[in-house]
Amino acid sequence: MSARVVTISATFGAGGAVVGPAVAGRLGLPFVDRAIPERVAGEIGCTLEEALAHDGRAESGIGRILAGAARLPNVAMGGIDVYLPDRAIVPPEEFVEHTERVIHRTAESGGVLLGRAAVVVLAGRPDVLHVRLDGPRARRLELAAAEMPGPGQGSGAPGRDVERMLDGNDRARTAYVKHFYGADPADPRLYHLVIDTTRLPASTAVDLIVTAARAC
Repeated sequence: MSARVVTISATFGAGGAVVGPAVAGRLGLPFVDRAIPERVAGEIGCTLEEALAHDGRAESGIGRILAGAARLPNVAMGGIDVYLPDRAIVPPEEFVEHTERVIHRTAESGGVLLGRAAVVVLAGRPDVLHVRLDGPRARRLELAAAEMPGPGQGSGAPGRDVERMLDGNDRARTAYVKHFYGADPADPRLYHLVIDTTRLPASTAVDLIVTAARAC
């Protein structure tokens, strides 16, 4: 047997956006990240930007992005400075409910899901492998700085902007899961596999996840 669904929870700088698509490619499954808020936005009739204001990158799901910063570049959004409106078009609970429906539908057909608290939403399903990518803050900060585009970035020397992004992302994603599900995404008991991707190359992490998925 093998897992038809893989959920990946990744802290900022832990390489989720690299590892996730690679795992999906190796397993022959679709990769689902930004597709969830796009599809949810279509269902509830709001724009993508409004949907992103409610997703796992928002601190409480209502008009907050990255720990209260009104404007902050986000690597997970392609390095673009995105403004998210400071108001909600739909109640946050309704947004979360629609997001969960998309996650469940994806699980029925199979896929690799990055973030969106999918580890909690799909907890208990026997056909799902839950993975956490993480590492010490200092090493994640170095990796994020090395990959960051723009003047002064890419040298591996973390700047204040990168630190703010890392800390904001970590707080935001943790707060989202805690607020709506009462869980801590850093709790290793939620996962079948926890990998320090600041020590292991992305290719090794992909190998480990693929092997574990095929062994489930």
